[in-house]
Amino acid sequence: MAKIAFILLCHKDPDAIVQQAKLLTAAGDYIAIHFDARAPKAAFEQIRSELADNPNVTFATKRIKCGWGEWSLVQATLYAVEAAEAAFPRATHFYMVSGDCMAIKSAAFAHQFLDNEDVDYIESFDFHDSYWIKTGWREERLIYRHFFNERTQAKLFYGSFELQKKLGLTREIPSDIQVMIGSQWWCLRRRTIEAILEFTKKRRDVMRFFRTTWIPDETFFQTLVRHLVPGKEVKARTLTFLMFTDYGMPVTFYNDHYDLLLSQDALFARKISPEAKELKSRLGALYASGRDDFKISDEGRNLFKFLTGRGRVGRRFATRFWETETSLGHERELLVVTCKKWHVAKRLLGGIKHHTNIPAVEYLFNEEDTEMPDLGGIQSTLAKRTRHRRALMRMLFDHYESDRMIICLDTVNFDLMQDFFSDRATTRLLEIDCEMTDEYLAGHAKRVGLAGQETSDEAIAQILPTIRYDIIFESDRIRDANFPHHLRIREKWNVDQNAAEIAKFLSVNDDTARAIAETPHLFVD
Repeated sequence: MAKIAFILLCHKDPDAIVQQAKLLTAAGDYIAIHFDARAPKAAFEQIRSELADNPNVTFATKRIKCGWGEWSLVQATLYAVEAAEAAFPRATHFYMVSGDCMAIKSAAFAHQFLDNEDVDYIESFDFHDSYWIKTGWREERLIYRHFFNERTQAKLFYGSFELQKKLGLTREIPSDIQVMIGSQWWCLRRRTIEAILEFTKKRRDVMRFFRTTWIPDETFFQTLVRHLVPGKEVKARTLTFLMFTDYGMPVTFYNDHYDLLLSQDALFARKISPEAKELKSRLGALYASGRDDFKISDEGRNLFKFLTGRGRVGRRFATRFWETETSLGHERELLVVTCKKWHVAKRLLGGIKHHTNIPAVEYLFNEEDTEMPDLGGIQSTLAKRTRHRRALMRMLFDHYESDRMIICLDTVNFDLMQDFFSDRATTRLLEIDCEMTDEYLAGHAKRVGLAGQETSDEAIAQILPTIRYDIIFESDRIRDANFPHHLRIREKWNVDQNAAEIAKFLSVNDDTARAIAETPHLFVD
């Protein structure tokens, strides 16, 4: 009879992790947990304490800080796999799950399913010839070295890439390796896991290669399994049911998806909404039920594609997700920095990024070339970003895996501010009040097309009062709106006054706020 050692990578919600571990081990299976080292130590100690008496639980040999797209995700997995392989000699299969995953079949059914065929289950398609990568980089993931985190160190990430590209610093893929790609949610037999662990010790060249590839959790295990295991013993599929929208975002399941999930040809599903308490309760009871009479129709993906695809042209009832999901989310906090002088706001954002880990995006609704992640196309033009503003913001929150985010807006974007403040999420506004010299306003007139390089000084002098009035009007309109959590810093204030406002805006301590307020040359034109 199969015995499963679950490999759980997680970073939040210790109560849910404890509950998940108890549920999965209650049927005699095992679990190895890697809890992100970025998370609070107290949360990890809570998990260890509450699971201390459970012999079927172990923890990764080492906790490390994980980042999306980094080697750290693979390394954390290997640490958890090593712990599970050593602690649970009776485990026959090793199954990757996340904190958002739940079983959609009983443990008895899962064990019988794995006993039926002596194979590994892992999506593994040719990296170069398959259509698994639909948008964005393909070969660039491999032939260039990626040392930085694309989400938290975007400038360094893309700067390093452009420099390597300019200098022609490409590298060869290990000659005996055929790189494969697929979902990171796999289920592998014990002998495959043992072969992989042995391979990691012997082939340092391959390990060095993958450590600096981009998004290696989609290629590392997928490549090694195909390299080490005969093709007839590999099923190129995942046993975890998951779907994606056409913008590349994972579909979330709620209470009314219970029957649909049970009918899928899979053992687990992700992502289960944290709010779907009824669904979680029913699936938890199902796993321990011993039930084996599941009727598999596997229509989930086709049904989703049908409802969302046909609904766009008015021939079915479904709407695009941005028409139904109208809120950023109760638990989220959007921090808006508004300033007419974009370079000042950008400098402030640079200071905030340096002293905090809050994700920040510059003038995304004002500058077409603002650095942004690939979100499937919704970010491609200013018109799309503005038209689907809330969808874009939800996708950015999900991309950065954060409930707090900062953006910059021009003071002219009053309608966007009104929209975000009307959302159920908490919105905070920091207005930067700068001194507007005639020289600056003249330059501004040329930048926005009100004047050209050949416009006479007399003509520019005539329009300066109007430009100044427009800027004052935009600021007054913002203040007259009486937005809650509206704070200001001013060029003519001292550091202590500005730091007090920054502390309230970011919810940071006084020392951090002061360091941000002291950002070098903050107000210099």
